[in-house]
Amino acid sequence: MTVWEMVAVCAAGVGAGAINTAVGSGTLITFPVLLATGLPPVTATVSNALGLIPGSISGAIGYRAELGGQRRRILKLGAGAVLGGFGGATLLLTLPAAAFETIVPVLVGLAVALVAFRPLISGRLRRRHARSGTRPRGDVGPLLFTSLTLASVYGGYFSAAQGILYVALMGMLLDEPLQRLNAVKNVLVALVNAVAALFFLFVADFDWTAVLLIAAGSAVGGQLGAKAGRRLSPGVLRALVVTVGTFAVVQLLLR
Repeated sequence: MTVWEMVAVCAAGVGAGAINTAVGSGTLITFPVLLATGLPPVTATVSNALGLIPGSISGAIGYRAELGGQRRRILKLGAGAVLGGFGGATLLLTLPAAAFETIVPVLVGLAVALVAFRPLISGRLRRRHARSGTRPRGDVGPLLFTSLTLASVYGGYFSAAQGILYVALMGMLLDEPLQRLNAVKNVLVALVNAVAALFFLFVADFDWTAVLLIAAGSAVGGQLGAKAGRRLSPGVLRALVVTVGTFAVVQLLLR
């Protein structure tokens, strides 16, 4: 890489770390920049996954207050994230590069719609629970575990907008404030990236210069994203998720 390419990759890492922590979809910043430096797509994907681990950990630490009381939930969902991340990393090295090109924009678009209409859907669910005398679900059920594990397979494969998928699924199936769900999302993303990266270390090609630059930038960005994201009201955070998610869908369709 040239000096200016190194600066661009590091800056992209800062942006990706911040956006991943606050919303998700940071890969849509780093991945095109890595491709622009001349890295092959699979090498760029692998290098990106490795480099974003410090950012994911940094973001999770920044949201540690919102993680309080969620240890049992994180352990359950984390087990699925580990399994899914390993499966997705395996698929990356065995399936054709275009395998997910059709389904990914559909998945992200659906997730954006679920986040956008969460207040309406949640209101209807609360009224239904009130009529039936049952309480909204606060624990991890089979549907949530399975759906998040499948989302983690996608995360291990490519990871663009995986955080938005997590927030959408948890928002539909858990009765929790959006910021607490965002905190769990950061932990799950960190686990998926770590598992995929460990797998890639032994079986895939990566660029250490890109990895280190993204790692340094994303670690800083994770803290910035946590400070900014935790101050957002639920409505503003939801609007930001929808905006970034819509941009992600457009970017994925144009690739």
